[in-house]
Amino acid sequence: MHILPDSHSRLQALETRLRQELVWLALPAKHWVPARVENGARILDVAIVGGGMLGLVSCAALRNIGIANVQIFDKAMEGREGPWVTSARMETLRTRKEAAGTALGIPALTFRAWFEAQYGAAAFEEMHLVPRLMWMDYLLWYRRVLDLPVENGSEITAINLTDGGLVELTRVRDGMSDTILARRVILATGIDGLGQPAVPSLAQSISPERMAHSYDVFDINALAGKRVAIVGAAASAMDNAAAALEAGAARVDIFIRRPTMPRVDKFTGTGSRGMTYGFLGLPDDVKWRFMAEGERFQLPAPRHSVLRVSRHDNAHFHFASPITGLRELQDHLEITTPKGTYDADFIVFATGFSVDFSARRELGTLDPHVKRWADAYTPPAELQNRGLSQMPYLGPGFEFLPRDGSPGAISNIYCFSLPAVMTHGKITSGIPSIGEGATRLAQSLARSIFVEDRDIHLQNFLDYDIPELLGDEWIEADQDISA
Repeated sequence: MHILPDSHSRLQALETRLRQELVWLALPAKHWVPARVENGARILDVAIVGGGMLGLVSCAALRNIGIANVQIFDKAMEGREGPWVTSARMETLRTRKEAAGTALGIPALTFRAWFEAQYGAAAFEEMHLVPRLMWMDYLLWYRRVLDLPVENGSEITAINLTDGGLVELTRVRDGMSDTILARRVILATGIDGLGQPAVPSLAQSISPERMAHSYDVFDINALAGKRVAIVGAAASAMDNAAAALEAGAARVDIFIRRPTMPRVDKFTGTGSRGMTYGFLGLPDDVKWRFMAEGERFQLPAPRHSVLRVSRHDNAHFHFASPITGLRELQDHLEITTPKGTYDADFIVFATGFSVDFSARRELGTLDPHVKRWADAYTPPAELQNRGLSQMPYLGPGFEFLPRDGSPGAISNIYCFSLPAVMTHGKITSGIPSIGEGATRLAQSLARSIFVEDRDIHLQNFLDYDIPELLGDEWIEADQDISA
């Protein structure tokens, strides 16, 4: 696709339109949260950990309802937040191009408006799916035009609750460490935000130079001329297989434990606004049935992602082939499955993620206090699922809930990342519904802070005495004129 000759002026016109739409909608709302100061320093109303898509949208939603004392922290440099230019290897997004969840109901803020300003409406109609790198460009524009406060190069290494109910974050920046206090914290930390990539135990003896997880950042071009093994059948497995093949891998073997490729995307097929707004209200047993069934079927890779692999003659799919043995020999790996033994130079595990607070140093102190689904619900034997049981059992506004005996202040921390799907449905796992999710999050957080400050707001109400009327707006009909 070709950028239009007048794209710069067209994009400027769009930004002018966006400013006008914000005026028409009276956004952002005026700031209303009373300032909190401790030891002479202003306490953040909200700290957001993660400057990717979910962090940006949640910040925008907070500002829209008048919570402006917000700071986003991301350890990556600007332009490298999230997976889009680092670990992601798909050619395009998997979401339909019309999805407008990031825009929070503001037309000029949509990806489509941004795209058409530069490439034209005809190019949008011709485009099948959004190119991955272009999505990163859009998010950077989104951040700029909304003037969202992202502090890059800042890693949050510890999160602790204080005796007064505040949340203390330890920040490392430029090799220096300090602490920040916030009233509320949003964890917008993505797909692995509450744990780590899941790698089978048999891989523990393999040298790091010979293996990776699909979410790792590694040089795919270094696989040229090598034999590569991919473990998994989901989209990330296909993306890594295709990228390795396109980089010149000599052979790619894809090991899939299921007897056939997953084919049915139940959540997309049954998705609706009803699911977006209604899932939260379902009883726990029904939520579990939805998610357990989705796990049983597994989310299939998109058709175009599989075809991107299978068009290569040196791509080999192995079904009903779980890895039962893995050895590192002097110059290669030896992989064993029920169907045979295979040699490889490098192996990529596209095996998903685990929720494990103890695996992340910034969450270690929270681990004993956060309620899990295992604490709240026991499924029937045939629906047992350890992965689902370790998901956080969240409140209606994405807040963590305390385990028995844990401090209630744990609910001052919010999970706006993938593990929220168990409680809220697939509202944090893709673009279409994240606007609704961010709005739900912001409204809940606003309610929580307002209630916490109720004495201040009540006193302000009692003290308010600025008259609307001055007394000269009328003449009393029965006034005694002889007086």
